Amino acid sequence: MGSLMDLIAGDTRQILLAVGLDEPDRFADSTHFAAHLALGRGLDPTWLDLFSEAARTVTDGDEPLDFIDARTELAGPGEVGDPTIERVDRRWIEAIARLDDDAIGPVAGRWMDLIDDAYGELPREEKPWIRQLAGEIVRFCRNAGRAGDVLFVWSL
Repeated sequence: MGSLMDLIAGDTRQILLAVGLDEPDRFADSTHFAAHLALGRGLDPTWLDLFSEAARTVTDGDEPLDFIDARTELAGPGEVGDPTIERVDRRWIEAIARLDDDAIGPVAGRWMDLIDDAYGELPREEKPWIRQLAGEIVRFCRNAGRAGDVLFVWSL
């Protein structure tokens, strides 16, 4: 299996089956999955902690909790190359889903500032992608509201 970083909403058994298939379009079936977001290979999982921090800053609130604290690993260590599969706390999903549309731009801007502070300045050409991704994360969380589970599946 190649590297991946996906958020998938649906039934845990269906998600795990799809992960095992290792097919390119395995999460495209909307009859099995309420929502799917491929975060991309260039994203570090800690960037989602920074996204959470940006959302808290913009809304002047206590939510969402950091993404690392919103994850619980489902399976023990597998073979090298196996993806890590973690359940995402509903509170994180719900907090992101509640962001107003008007807040998405400011959250994206603050998120870029936090990434710059933590990892060095983002190249100019990456900034539109980050703005778009902020909106996609919010849309994913809104769509995931009707799902039983949300899993974070990743391998580097």
